[in-house]
Amino acid sequence: MICLLYRAAGPSGGKDEGVRAVTVKPGVANSLSLAEDQPEPAPEEGAVLVEALAVGICGTDHEIIAGDYGEAPPGADRLVIGHESLGRVLEDPSGTLQPGDLVAGIVRHPDPVPCTNCAVGEWDMCRNGQYTEHGIKALPGFARDRWRIEPEFAVQLDPVLAQVGVLLEPTSVVAKAWDHIERIGHRAEWRPQTVLVTGAGPIGLLAALLGTQRGLTVHVLDRATDGPKPELVAGLGATYHAVPVNDLPFEPDVVIECTGAPTVVLDVMCKAAPTGIVCLAGVSSGGRSIDFDAGALNRALVLENNVVFGSVNANRRHWTMAAQALARADQVWLSSLITRRVPVNRYADAYTAGPDDIKVVLEFAS
Repeated sequence: MICLLYRAAGPSGGKDEGVRAVTVKPGVANSLSLAEDQPEPAPEEGAVLVEALAVGICGTDHEIIAGDYGEAPPGADRLVIGHESLGRVLEDPSGTLQPGDLVAGIVRHPDPVPCTNCAVGEWDMCRNGQYTEHGIKALPGFARDRWRIEPEFAVQLDPVLAQVGVLLEPTSVVAKAWDHIERIGHRAEWRPQTVLVTGAGPIGLLAALLGTQRGLTVHVLDRATDGPKPELVAGLGATYHAVPVNDLPFEPDVVIECTGAPTVVLDVMCKAAPTGIVCLAGVSSGGRSIDFDAGALNRALVLENNVVFGSVNANRRHWTMAAQALARADQVWLSSLITRRVPVNRYADAYTAGPDDIKVVLEFAS
C-alpha cells in the first residue's frame, strides 16, 4: 500500500540519501537499470519538489526499453523513464501547492519556438514536433525517488485518489479524446446513445469509464475471453464482446479505437452509424499491408457524414477533466485496474509483462 505520509525536505530541499532512478540509454535495447545514488533533481527542473509514490508502466515504456525511441536530456547519455506519475509535494516556494498535496506531473511541455498551438497551452497539438516529454523526449522522467516540476505542470489530485492517482496520465489521454468527440459532435444536432471501445487495456477501460459517466450505453470489444477484462467491463455496467467487429449487432454512434490493429481500425470505420464519430487513439506499428476496398470506405464516410480523427496526448484542461473523472469514479473499480504493484527494488519484474496485466505500477514509497 502506498504510504499516505510525507517527509519534509531539508533546508535545501535535499536529503541525506541519494536518489534512486530507473534509466535507459536511448536507442540501446535492454539497457534498463536502477541507479542507486543519483543527485537530487536540479532546481532548474522546476520549483515544486515532489516525493515519488509510484509510476505507471505502459507500452511506451516497453518500446523505449526495446530501443525503439527515446531521447535523453541535453548533455546526458541516459534517460530517466516513467511518464505516469503520482507523488506528494515536499516543497513549493511559489505557494501554489502545499507540502503533502497529492500531485501528478504533466508529461508534455511546449516547444520553445513556440508554435501556434503551444503558444496558447495546447502543446498536445504541437505543429512542429519540438515539444519535450518527461521520461520520453529530452526531459527526465518520474521513475525516481524525487522529481521537480514547475507549478503550472503539476496537477493536484483529490486525496481520495492516493491509491489510484497514478492512472491520471492515461485518463488524460481519453479525456482529450472525449473532449474532441463532443466538439465534433456538436457540428449538428447530436444525441449519441451507443459507444464502442475497441481494446480492453488501460486506455480502453478508462475510455469506457468516461463513456459510462456520460450516461451512454458502452460496449467494449477485446480478444480475451477470460482473465480480468470481462469482469472489469461488467463492473462499469458495460457490455463485453470477444467477436469480430463485423459480428456486432449494432452500429455505434461513437467509436474509440484503442488497439491500433490495422484490421480493427478499418472495420470500425466501416461499422460506425450515420453521422458517427470514430476516434483513433491506438497507434499502429506499421509494416503490414492489408487489402481493402478504399472506395467503399470513402463512399460510406462521405454519404453518412462520418468523421474519423486521431487523438494523442493531452493539455492541462484535459488533465483537469481526468482528475475530476477519477474522483467521481468507483475507487474499488479503479484499484482493480492495477493488477500488479511492484516495489522499486524489483524494478525488472515490473517491466516484464505478465499475461494478465492490465496496469502495472512501480512503487517508490512504502
